[in-house]
Amino acid sequence: MAKKIIQVNKNPVYDIGMITTVFGKDTEFTGDLSFETSLQINGKFDGEITSGGFLVIGEGATVKANITAETVILNGTVYGNIEATTKLEIHSKGALYGNIRTAKLKIADGVVFEGKCEMIKPYEKNQKSSSTEKGNIKESA
Repeated sequence: MAKKIIQVNKNPVYDIGMITTVFGKDTEFTGDLSFETSLQINGKFDGEITSGGFLVIGEGATVKANITAETVILNGTVYGNIEATTKLEIHSKGALYGNIRTAKLKIADGVVFEGKCEMIKPYEKNQKSSSTEKGNIKESA
């Protein structure tokens, strides 16, 4: 007999995982926000956002903030800069008025984007330190 999986939590599920916290459409939040796992904003936010996880800006949401997160999925409107160390996806209803820094970028047709984009290298855990490289350099007088 096969096991039946029952989803108790009705939060959205994306390719990168399930959203653990959702700010509803009627939610208005002002201040600095920091979280480690995942968050979806469907209302209004004004401040700064920092995360080691992923952030989803829902359709109809308005965010006025500089955002730093591993992954950002944008379906609403953001006024501010986004740094997504892993990837940034801007879907067709998304709008971004600010600069982007990311390792991977996906922009759908119909997106509004006003700003600059800088592609960065993905985070590498095994980076060589500059001190080991100095041992190979010979100085001449």
